[in-house]
Amino acid sequence: MNTPGKGLGQGEGKGLGRGGGRGRNKGGAHGPGGYCVCTKCGKKIPHLQGIKCTSIKCPQCGHTMIREELLKKKQSGQ
Repeated sequence: MNTPGKGLGQGEGKGLGRGGGRGRNKGGAHGPGGYCVCTKCGKKIPHLQGIKCTSIKCPQCGHTMIREELLKKKQSGQ
């Protein structure tokens, strides 16, 4: 049984602490703007907030689209 005191002992907190997140864009989110690009034919369409580009089929050729930022990252070898 632990009784509250005024000492410097360890608490029994279960918090996650600070800095536990993955950070901006490290978790995959790229914000509301930008474009979805077809890797097959190059067609670009505006990205719609809340809809992943990979869930959209190219209106021109039917291929799966990808977020423009991810395509640039892939092409630069990062």
